[in-house]
Amino acid sequence: MGIRKLPIGIQDFEDLRQNGYLYVDKTAFVYKLVTEGKPYFLSRPRRFGKSLLLSTLEAYFLGKKELFKGLKIYEEEEKSENPWQVYPVLTFSLAAGEFTTPDGLRKALSYCLKKFEEKYELKQKDDWDLPVRFKENLMEATNKTGKKVVVLVDEYDNPLLKNLGVNEEQAEANRTLYKAFFAVLKDQDAYLRFVFFTGVTKFSKVSIFSDLNQLKDVTLNKSFDAICGITQEELESNFKPEIEKMAEENGMTGEECLSELKKMYDGYHFCMNSPDIYNPFSLLRAFDENKFGSYWFSTGTPTFLINRLNEINFSPRNFIETVKISESQINDYRPENPDPIPLLYQSGYLTIKDWNLRQLSYKLGFPNNEVKYGFLDALAPGYLHIEDKPAPFNIDLLDDAVEEGDCEGIRKWFTALFAILPYTAGKETETVIEQNFQNVIYISLLVLGKYVRTEVHQSLGRTDCIIETPEYVYIFEFKRDGSAKETLEQIEAQVYAKPYEADSRKIFKIGVNFSSETKNIAEWEVAEH
Repeated sequence: MGIRKLPIGIQDFEDLRQNGYLYVDKTAFVYKLVTEGKPYFLSRPRRFGKSLLLSTLEAYFLGKKELFKGLKIYEEEEKSENPWQVYPVLTFSLAAGEFTTPDGLRKALSYCLKKFEEKYELKQKDDWDLPVRFKENLMEATNKTGKKVVVLVDEYDNPLLKNLGVNEEQAEANRTLYKAFFAVLKDQDAYLRFVFFTGVTKFSKVSIFSDLNQLKDVTLNKSFDAICGITQEELESNFKPEIEKMAEENGMTGEECLSELKKMYDGYHFCMNSPDIYNPFSLLRAFDENKFGSYWFSTGTPTFLINRLNEINFSPRNFIETVKISESQINDYRPENPDPIPLLYQSGYLTIKDWNLRQLSYKLGFPNNEVKYGFLDALAPGYLHIEDKPAPFNIDLLDDAVEEGDCEGIRKWFTALFAILPYTAGKETETVIEQNFQNVIYISLLVLGKYVRTEVHQSLGRTDCIIETPEYVYIFEFKRDGSAKETLEQIEAQVYAKPYEADSRKIFKIGVNFSSETKNIAEWEVAEH
């Protein structure tokens, strides 16, 4: 078999099908959507195939039958009473555009309306009020074609996210424009065949989720859990040649390759009892390069997220296990909400790990290693100010010390780092100092890819931090303005090393005392086991 064409970055269904790209068949979901309902909303992380899904819907409603031959929808449609009906389709593509300027969103919406007017030879309305123009186009197109209009809105929230934390005045202006514009859809059922919105987030105060409350949100709907992304079954049935080649290139067996792919790119869940979903963009890039790289995270630094977390002094240790959230919160992001968890979930940095059906609540955590280490790496500069450090603070030196069992090297690296980290004075200085101290140690080790756990519950107490490598286990206990000896005694008294008694690895028990006055490590004592 020759090299197959992988649809990396291909978001046009017609292009994909006509030019021989590999396609994972999602048309059973499309058929369910178009035959069982009318107005929908779907939230999924970026680079998860939302634009391709909308393009598929567009091709279906335009009656492009030939593109669907061999796919699941084809057989179902052929059995219907009136197959392959053609409808006027009005698409709003908002995935790209200059939305930080006063007229950016207005121009984008006007451009989409103009294309629709030209395609269906409607009256040109360039100087009309946008909502009125939108409403008139729906009525005129329906009357002219005899068919109701299909409205598809791709990445509706992009004009809002572009301004989040950067230009709140423009963000509010864009929200106001949306409120008037999309409210048109509320009472236009007589002219609408189908409506579908996609986005990364669900902004609760944008009109489509208040005024336009008839939209069916299928984001957490079990029937559509795998509408975007790739399941394990789809991976193994569609990508066997790519898996075999990648395994060969990396000196692995097929099973080892599948295991590594799962750790790196799998793990997304979009409802209770959802199958594991792979990130499609990262998976395709990995097959294309035959390398387990960090692809999804590198396509866009979440600046607004990182800034928000830094503003509230958010501890990355919160994510080491899981965080709990109710169903009403998980899908309802408000810009003024200080809690970043809903946005982190909707953006794909956290996913559902467990749920409580009685409480209608979820536990969230990192979906996979690509996201975990990419996200922590993005957080690191805010805590470590790495870009400001001279060569001796290369984090690889810390990595060497941890891997070589060099406790003194670890101490020297952190002591030197703390000596030049900035601290902010104020009423909460002591609390901030203690939190920064533990966060710096934790995040420094995590970005190295080490297995790190904090506040580990054991029978007699809770260990502050445990680091594991193939050859060593480091058990840390921290104190502020106490003594390292006391912390070491606590490790012994609470028998924190007991779970590792039968372990062949060398164990280091490390007591650390941090000084509020010097804002650095004051004492460091090590006992080997």
